Amino acid sequence: MGNTSSGKIKDHVSTAGKTGALNLADRKLNSFPSDVLSVAGTIRSLDLSSNKLKSLPSFEKFQELKQLNLDRNRLESLGSLLPLPKLESVSVSENQITACPSFTSSLNLKEIHLPFNQIQTFPSLSHLPKLAVLNLKGNRIESIPDGVIGGLQAEEINLDNNKLCSISSEIATCPRLKTLRLQENVLSLSAIPRALLEESSVSLLTLEGNLFNSKDLEESPGYAKYMDRYTATKKKMA
Repeated sequence: MGNTSSGKIKDHVSTAGKTGALNLADRKLNSFPSDVLSVAGTIRSLDLSSNKLKSLPSFEKFQELKQLNLDRNRLESLGSLLPLPKLESVSVSENQITACPSFTSSLNLKEIHLPFNQIQTFPSLSHLPKLAVLNLKGNRIESIPDGVIGGLQAEEINLDNNKLCSISSEIATCPRLKTLRLQENVLSLSAIPRALLEESSVSLLTLEGNLFNSKDLEESPGYAKYMDRYTATKKKMA
């Protein structure tokens, strides 16, 4: 990084200390700028997308951070992000993340976006009371097992383009789940829990690109009840 680039970053950091927002997207950064740590306690929004970051420092000083964008870097882990008590939105798409952190202390989280990474297991996030959107599209998740999905507060879950072959019936107990995207997986018709169709609150379920056709799905037990919810939601939006 040349002196000019370094100087510009320092100017941005200085301004961010007053505004609380720091945008360092597309700066060809190979490492986290140490200057940022000097204003960590005032930053509410941080954008480091489209760089070449492979690791992050501890984020323990970013106690006011609400929005974090780390899209399109080379990160393999997010362990250093904890704890961030005021974090509301985190986006880390197109990296090399192998596991979704539990965000144990980030109880204000509303949106988690981790599409197009290398995540293999569905995370346990039912302790996040405000979570609305969970985007795990384009990962390597093979199953949603018992014990991790029940009680999840998300309104929308995107699991398109994974390797899903099984789904726990506990998904029907997610109290606020309205949209569930499961396109382009390897689900058989028998892997779709009857409770998901019959008893859940899901009113938009996308299943194209799996191991069954739409006609077979439409003849499944419980599908009529799902369509009742789908139709009712469409009428409300009209």
